[in-house]
Amino acid sequence: MTAGAEADPLHRLVVLRHAKSAWPDGVADHQRPLAPRGRRDARAAGRALTEADCLPDLALCSTAVRARETWELASAQWGTPPPVRHDPRLYAAGVPDLLAAVHEVSAEIGTLLLIGHNPGLEELVLELAGDGLDDTLDRVRVKFPTSAIAVLSWYGASWRALAPGTALLTAVTVPRGEKG
Repeated sequence: MTAGAEADPLHRLVVLRHAKSAWPDGVADHQRPLAPRGRRDARAAGRALTEADCLPDLALCSTAVRARETWELASAQWGTPPPVRHDPRLYAAGVPDLLAAVHEVSAEIGTLLLIGHNPGLEELVLELAGDGLDDTLDRVRVKFPTSAIAVLSWYGASWRALAPGTALLTAVTVPRGEKG
């Protein structure tokens, strides 16, 4: 930790890949909805964030239907969902666009949820993580499947300070809903 870093607040970036989508004929990629498994997994993701005490203060969500449905089903598992911003830049975004959206977030936000797509999310997690607890980095390198959640923690005065290699990857989980 650098001198003065003790005064900087802890921030958490929670990265959630949208849940499993359907592939209906004649539906544009941006309009694809969640598959039945995706609907179950999105609800399970919401429950997993509650159990991990990792509820966000704000969510940034891709405008794609499958990402919006993931947000709606996950956040429905919480008492009072936080505000959400649907950002068209997050659809099919690479690391620069994802990081630009994160950098715009107010410093008062302690935990930010980012819902989007691969390969951008996986690449973002790997670029931001300077280190990881246990085998978290290896797990993301192998696969960041649908409904995967990665939690990155870092100290900084603002979200603009989040840069490659500055975060610790503290958790990776892939919630799955039960067939009912």
